[in-house]
Amino acid sequence: MTRWLTLYVRSRQVPVSLAAVVISAVAVWALPRGGGDGSGDPRLPVLVLAMGAMAASVGLGGQDLALDRTAAIRWAPRRAAHVLLAGAVVGGVLLAVQSTGEDMATTEFVVRDSAGLMGLAALGAAVSGAQYAWTVPFAWLSYTFFAPPPTSVPTQVATWMLLPPGTAAGTWTALALTVTGTAVYAVAGPRR
Repeated sequence: MTRWLTLYVRSRQVPVSLAAVVISAVAVWALPRGGGDGSGDPRLPVLVLAMGAMAASVGLGGQDLALDRTAAIRWAPRRAAHVLLAGAVVGGVLLAVQSTGEDMATTEFVVRDSAGLMGLAALGAAVSGAQYAWTVPFAWLSYTFFAPPPTSVPTQVATWMLLPPGTAAGTWTALALTVTGTAVYAVAGPRR
């Protein structure tokens, strides 16, 4: 079991992805922020979580997709676990980094956004392949930063990443993206 896990971790470039997640979280956390409490502006924590999801998306495909598809093991549970664990690590790194200083976001916000962003990355891997999986969270993040203020439900759904925790549209959108992205990726795997 240990040998299989070691090979899996190496083939999915987990050490490099984890280093990128940690470095991006520390770099953004170290940026100077205007006075007051740090939890007011959600853009920095969303940026950290999106960078983490994009870094983790590299590991959503192996070195040989044909081998992944023909292996004698069931890939669907492993793929789903990979996405969910990656989302937990991305969120956990941000929570660990911010515990050393000023809070950037609440735990509920971090959990919601890291899960939704990993769902987007998984969906990107299933649709575009692992090498381009990062483009889906990046595109949605880019739109969110420049979108008009969320005054209606459709604009709240479009800007779910920046909504305060407990907002129904943000929570349900993140949940839908997590479930859909994880399910599609678990069943279909990364696109060739």
